[in-house]
Amino acid sequence: MFKTTLATALAVATALGLAACDVKKTQEGNVTVPKYEVEKKQSGDVTLPKYDVTTPDVKVGTKDATITVPKVETQKKTIEVPTVDVKTAKEKEAEQAQKQMGATGTTK
Repeated sequence: MFKTTLATALAVATALGLAACDVKKTQEGNVTVPKYEVEKKQSGDVTLPKYDVTTPDVKVGTKDATITVPKVETQKKTIEVPTVDVKTAKEKEAEQAQKQMGATGTTK
C-alpha cells in the first residue's frame, strides 16, 4: 500500500515537473543546404535555434497524517505520507526578479 502511494506520488510529481517547464525561443534557426552538380556551387550554413529552458523546482517529502487503519477494531494512527511541492518556472522567475530588486533597491 505504501509503495503504491509513493509510486503514484512520484509519477504525479514527474508529470507536473514536465508540464510546468517554461521554454522561450531566444534565437531563430537557419539552414542553407549546399547545391551540387559535378562541382560544389554554394557552401552550406547551419545555425541552430537557441532555447532558454527554465525547469520547475519540485520538492518531495513526507508529513504526518492521521488516518483510519482497519484492524479487528478501527483505531486512528499517525503515519508519514508523501508530499510534493512544485514551484513553476514563472514563480521562480518572479522570485528571482524580487530578489534582484531587493539587492539593487534604494532605501528611503
